Amino acid sequence: MKTKVITTFISALLILSACGEKKDTIRIATKPMTEQFILAEMLSALIEDNTPYAVEITKGIGGGTSNIHPALMKGDFDLYPEYTGTGWMVILKKDSFPGPDELYPELQREYHEQFGLKWVAPYGFNNAYSLAVNKANAEKYHLNKFSDLAKYPDTFVLGAEYDFYEIPLGYKDLCEHYRLKFKKTLDMDIGLKYEAIKGGKIDVMNIFTTDGQLNGAGLKVLEDDKHFFPTYYCVTVVREDALAKHPGLEEALNKMGGILTDSEMSELNYQVDIKGRSEREVAREFLQKKGLLHSETSKEKTS
Repeated sequence: MKTKVITTFISALLILSACGEKKDTIRIATKPMTEQFILAEMLSALIEDNTPYAVEITKGIGGGTSNIHPALMKGDFDLYPEYTGTGWMVILKKDSFPGPDELYPELQREYHEQFGLKWVAPYGFNNAYSLAVNKANAEKYHLNKFSDLAKYPDTFVLGAEYDFYEIPLGYKDLCEHYRLKFKKTLDMDIGLKYEAIKGGKIDVMNIFTTDGQLNGAGLKVLEDDKHFFPTYYCVTVVREDALAKHPGLEEALNKMGGILTDSEMSELNYQVDIKGRSEREVAREFLQKKGLLHSETSKEKTS
């Protein structure tokens, strides 16, 4: 009888010890933009819903790719949403784009060989660059396309994030391609540009075609009439050792494959930026509508 009691007591201690163990944590980083915050919440929801791992999100890292990639390499983070064009130009330092069928396989190969990183499951949408001006200036100066800006050298102040000034096929090449000359340029985080153009601190800003803030912002998106900007598809970049260490993680990340169109991503951004809804709520609601979250788990986590 005594032996049975002791055995039961030890079993209870083992169970309590196991319950108290801290789950492995997957660390997600994002750039300072609403779209990335929403995507991180989607990734978090899918990981927590399909694996035993906890998730920690660090949102809005200043400097974007230029600071996140080194942190990823150091092991400070396990994964983040990245754009194919940015990875190609900012990280791999390429000065020209291959054909659309060649870019992604080449990114996969070089990231694996150089960094031990993997691109997993393109989400489906293309968040391409463009330029926007406020409608007052568009009417005053008859601005409809990029080429129109070249008619007014030293007139407009351009605002753009750090990455845009550094990448090939970014600011410098854009100016050469269209013969543009701005009065001044300002380096600012992505989320601050809309307030800056609204307040008159800048006249022209680079935008992404899925920006939710474009709705009701009083801006005119100019036509890239000489087809300068390449495409930017969003994909999860993850440490290969994190995939090896966490069985089931890659399968969870694969659920993001092809789930978003340009218009769907823009609408989600709009819901957060304009309607004021939380990134977490919008992300989980979208995944649930797509049938990608288990209903009971989803209700528990969004209640």
